[in-house]
Amino acid sequence: MLDVVSAAIPDVKIIVPKAFADSRGYFSETYNRQRFADHGITLDFVQDNQSLSVEAGTIRGLHFQSPPMAQDKLVRVLRGRIVDVAVDLRRSSPTYGRWVAEELSAENRKQMLVPIGFAHGFCTLEPNTEVLYKVTNYYSGSHDLGVAWDDPQLAVKWPVSASQAVLSDKDRTLPAFSALPRYFE
Repeated sequence: MLDVVSAAIPDVKIIVPKAFADSRGYFSETYNRQRFADHGITLDFVQDNQSLSVEAGTIRGLHFQSPPMAQDKLVRVLRGRIVDVAVDLRRSSPTYGRWVAEELSAENRKQMLVPIGFAHGFCTLEPNTEVLYKVTNYYSGSHDLGVAWDDPQLAVKWPVSASQAVLSDKDRTLPAFSALPRYFE
C-alpha cells in the first residue's frame, strides 16, 4: 500500500506509503520488502541511520560511498521538513551531473530512494528536523566521500544561501564536482 513514482531522473524514486488515520492519529507501513518488490525495488537494506539537525538551514551533504561500499539510500523525515537532493555521478548516464530535489516532511510522509551512483544531501527547512535513512551497505570511513554542496557546475537550487547554511567542517571542504575521480562508470 504505497505509491511509487519516478523523479525527473527516473532512477530516483519518490515513495509515499499510505496512512490509515483515525481519532488517535495515523498508522503507516513505511517499509515492506514484498510491497517494495511489487514495485521493482528489491534492495537489501542492512543499516538504518538517523540524524537530528537543530537549526533550520542545516545542509548535510552531498555525500556518497565509493565502490565496493556504495550504498542505495531510502530517506524519510520523522520530524520537520527537508529539501532532499540527489546528484547523478554515473559517468555513462544521460543525466550525469544533473540533480533532482524533493521536499520530504513528516507530514507528507514522502520518501526518496537514492540509488548507488548518486551523491545525496539535504537542507532542513525547520528546526529540530529528524531524518532516517536505510542503506544497502555498511558505513565505511575509507569509502565515505562527497562533493561540494554549492558547486557552481552543479548549480543545485538550495533554499538557503552560503551565508545562511549551517555546515559541518567536513562539508565545507568537500571537493568540486569536476575534481571527482570516475567512481561510477
